[in-house]
Amino acid sequence: MTSENTVTLVAVGDVGPKRANAEELFDSTRSILRGADITFGQLESNLSLRGTQQLHMGLGSIAHPRVANALADAGFDVMSFASNHTLDYSEEALLDTLDVMKRNKIEVIGTGRDIFEARRPVIFERKKTRVGFLAYCSVVPKGFDARENKSGVAPLRASTSYEQADWQPGTPPRIITKAFPDDLNAMVKDIQSLRQEVDVLVVCMHWGVHFVPSVIAMYQYEAGHAAIDAGADIIIGTHAHILKGIEVYRGKAIFFSLCNFCMDLPIAGPVANEMAAAMQRPVFTDVEIDHQNYCRIGHYTWEVDPEYPTYAFPADSRKSILVKCQISDKKLRRVSFLPLWISKKGQPQPLSQADPRSEEVLNYMKWLCKDQRLDTEFVRDRDEIRVVTD
Repeated sequence: MTSENTVTLVAVGDVGPKRANAEELFDSTRSILRGADITFGQLESNLSLRGTQQLHMGLGSIAHPRVANALADAGFDVMSFASNHTLDYSEEALLDTLDVMKRNKIEVIGTGRDIFEARRPVIFERKKTRVGFLAYCSVVPKGFDARENKSGVAPLRASTSYEQADWQPGTPPRIITKAFPDDLNAMVKDIQSLRQEVDVLVVCMHWGVHFVPSVIAMYQYEAGHAAIDAGADIIIGTHAHILKGIEVYRGKAIFFSLCNFCMDLPIAGPVANEMAAAMQRPVFTDVEIDHQNYCRIGHYTWEVDPEYPTYAFPADSRKSILVKCQISDKKLRRVSFLPLWISKKGQPQPLSQADPRSEEVLNYMKWLCKDQRLDTEFVRDRDEIRVVTD
């Protein structure tokens, strides 16, 4: 229980149900999501029956519009759709998604009919405390960025170059990534402007290197630090589909990736066919699962467990977290996370302190931080893990 003056904020990672009964994915977490004053997540699928799949490196993510009802029933108040999937099925599907989310009273940030709408914040007032949200995408397929007269995402793109790191020829290079100055400056201006209107400011970044354990790209530090310097109180990272480390910068937490929350990626077969029928679309077009149970997405390959028929992600992607924030006296006072485990049915399961998997998730997070030379400290508080920010 929290006091009458405390505002609770819950944030989760990537959400992309495709099954007919999407509500069942939230059975174990619905009470937590509904119990918060504000609940945030990252939408990973267009919700539409229209549109033509665009040509780019991606899964072509789309689901039936009724998924929005399941998201509303679960308790979501605001979701980012600043994603590499935003225009997977052209502007028609994006506009349908925005409309169906609005009808279900879920605010959408990070995308829009033009760049002004994509950069527009959402503000909630709870218990006389104003909490603002902004969202940006760094993994932007060509043409997916919003412009003055074009729909798309609020971009926070980065350039990539390579530098020889060792004197011996043929050794792996150092990968240099830098945020586009114009995109970074636009984000900073958005945050500085919103800072004057709110007590707590949340920024979601759809960024990073997906599927690869631990690795955090250079531009993520640059962008995350710039956001906090401009006035953000917490950074919520999505896209990687795997947990990444947590940095505390100037007393503020940067969650580089929350991993998946509710994502359907079925193994080819009856379950995939059932989901395709529910979506009235193919489930995916460029995911290969071969006879040896290996999944290939672009350059990435991993073994698939047939006991997870709806969740063909890497084994490490079963470890996930739910972020919990307590805001009191109009300040973000406490940041913690609840360890989750994705079940064989694809459902996120909250882990109690007594469950050994809870400690496994915590130890994994400690390893992620250590591997990236982050000196973040954690304190267990029964089922939750508090991030030490002071």
